[in-house]
Amino acid sequence: MKYSQFRAMLAITKASLRSILRSPSAVIFGFAFPFIFILVFGFIGNGGGRSSFKIIIQPGSDTMNPIYTALKNNPSIRFLKYDTPQELTDAKQKGSLAGTVGIYKNNDSTGAPYKLTLSSTTSSNDKWPALKNLLDNIINGISNKMYSSRPVVASFHFDETKDIETIREYKTIDFILPGQLGFSLLSAGVFGVAFMFFSLRTTQVLKRFFATPISRTYIVLGEALSRVIFQMITAVVIILAGYFFFGFTLVHGFQTFMALMFLSFLGLLVFMGFGFIVSGLAKNESTIPPFANIITLPQFLLGGTFFSIDVFPGWLQPIAKLMPLTHLNEAMRGVAFEGLSLWSCRNEIGILMLWGIVTYIIAIKVFKWE
Repeated sequence: MKYSQFRAMLAITKASLRSILRSPSAVIFGFAFPFIFILVFGFIGNGGGRSSFKIIIQPGSDTMNPIYTALKNNPSIRFLKYDTPQELTDAKQKGSLAGTVGIYKNNDSTGAPYKLTLSSTTSSNDKWPALKNLLDNIINGISNKMYSSRPVVASFHFDETKDIETIREYKTIDFILPGQLGFSLLSAGVFGVAFMFFSLRTTQVLKRFFATPISRTYIVLGEALSRVIFQMITAVVIILAGYFFFGFTLVHGFQTFMALMFLSFLGLLVFMGFGFIVSGLAKNESTIPPFANIITLPQFLLGGTFFSIDVFPGWLQPIAKLMPLTHLNEAMRGVAFEGLSLWSCRNEIGILMLWGIVTYIIAIKVFKWE
């Protein structure tokens, strides 16, 4: 029977996959660490500390009054401005905006000189109740201080928009899970591939493969395919566990899930290229962690894993936006929560592909068989 390169590749894949599944470190880094970070940072994101409310002032509001001054000076309130109506809509849909506040001169019979309105949405259910109480306290405080002969300084009206079809609650898990999935792919792609191929080279396994009719290309493909299969299983488990147990948002259901799987596959291929580079540059096993950390640690910290890169100083943001993990995280969050199509994420996907081309060109140059 004619020798089959493809069947030989599958045999290598099967053996390598068994080896990965039997490795405690692979299971811990692939499954356990992402879940631990999801839980820990999820609790931190929902935890205590001073509440901060992002609001916008309605156009036409009277800003020459004590209510506006009190709001502006309150450390728990942050005024925002949006350049376009679409940006405002996106902020409301994501639940990052606590509400819209209007302050107007009052002409009704209540006797209050001002009228204050608060408009919010169901996506901010975790924010507007506390904001409403804060506004009540501010009004009462000004009334007691400035108008002892009047019951209130302003009448207060609250309106919650109940549009469940278009407004979704943006939960901590919707930000944390894509970042942790990206971290898992990055760690597996760089550390997993680097240690695997360095071990195969130093233990003469690759050299023994050369004694068989299988080609070098199929050897690499077989070993790489085992890593891809394992990490895709990890991605499936992380996404589904987040969806069923933590309420992770998949806007379009199965369609969104498949888009996330494609992005995970693409990201893993790019990160595996970094792993090939590290395995080629490493002189011994002890030099792999330093090389790998130079690649993974900056992306881990600056790639939007735990918080948005918008919180970084202006000079640091361009650096963060160069990193492939940043674009993978942004694409996955856009697909999962905002319902973006893969075509809408074409800029992020294009940058990831460009990184892939560059890394594999370098990997081919530095890769060693012995």
